[in-house]
Amino acid sequence: MDTTLQDFADRIGHATATRSPLRIRGGGSKDWYGQDVQGTVLDTTPYRGITDYEPTELVITARCGTPLAEIEAHLARHGQMLAFEPPHFGPGATIGGTVAAGLSGPRRQAAGAVRDFVLGAVLLDGKGETLHFGGKVMKNVAGYDVSRLLAGSLGVFGLIAEVSLKVLPQPVAECTVRLHMNEDEALRRLNEWGGQPLPVSASSWHDGVLAVRLSGARSAVDAARKRIGGELLDDADGWWRALREHDGAFFADAGSLWRLSLPTIAPPLALQGTQLIEWGGAQRWLRTDADAATVRAAAGQAGGHATLFRGGDRQAGVFQPLAPAVLAIHRQLKTVFDPAGVFNRGRMYKDL
Repeated sequence: MDTTLQDFADRIGHATATRSPLRIRGGGSKDWYGQDVQGTVLDTTPYRGITDYEPTELVITARCGTPLAEIEAHLARHGQMLAFEPPHFGPGATIGGTVAAGLSGPRRQAAGAVRDFVLGAVLLDGKGETLHFGGKVMKNVAGYDVSRLLAGSLGVFGLIAEVSLKVLPQPVAECTVRLHMNEDEALRRLNEWGGQPLPVSASSWHDGVLAVRLSGARSAVDAARKRIGGELLDDADGWWRALREHDGAFFADAGSLWRLSLPTIAPPLALQGTQLIEWGGAQRWLRTDADAATVRAAAGQAGGHATLFRGGDRQAGVFQPLAPAVLAIHRQLKTVFDPAGVFNRGRMYKDL
């Protein structure tokens, strides 16, 4: 075993023996995400490096502490990318933290979420044992897909030591158009376009402006642009990067920022505050002073759920409360992987 990995295992073993909580931490770019976490920091950044990458196979494998920027730059040199377009939220973002947080960027509406690209993972469990799940090929899953379960788990099941991710080629052509319309019209148009063979790879609506990114073959992009209309957006790459990283006035405002996950066909919600809509209507960011019960009730009535992404009163819980049966599954999984409850205690839910 690698000496760094062995050090991790020894520290985990000691923590389990003494029932002392550990706070798994990579670059710290998402320290604010989730509930307040307890424990001594277990820094994963020393365990870094791309361990396997063959461009023709469209798979990359890297250790948890590898900087996300390093992986993206390496893929870009071969004309490839992480298609779920993960946000960094800081220069220290690591690939392990990216998978653990499970956050996807603007391209998620077309390409899929983080979990859809996780092919395999190496996990250090609560006993300090090394567990291997999945693999490095597209079809390598039999039974329960634990490697994808780790995406978005916020490290509560163990230390994600290594991950294998599917990658995709960068689009041949891309452009972004802007159209002026209200929220109702934007949602109607987005759902209409979603049911047509248009190369829409990202969309956002805010303050009367709908932006749509088109990606793919040059002929397909040109045809879609003529069909959709609108004005061409200059520096589109920078614009979508800023949205991905939450740079801009909407995200800079003080107060509670809610992330609502809804069916794309859900109508505008009757909630006070301002909204920014992504993913064809499926992700709606909400700035509001409304309490958690009001926001979650509105999201639930629309067929979705709500997460307190930043700010606000965390006493009501950052994540949507789980149904009893689902909570029981979470507890069982936590018991299997982390019987002493040392990993990121309380970061996802207070009693886990």
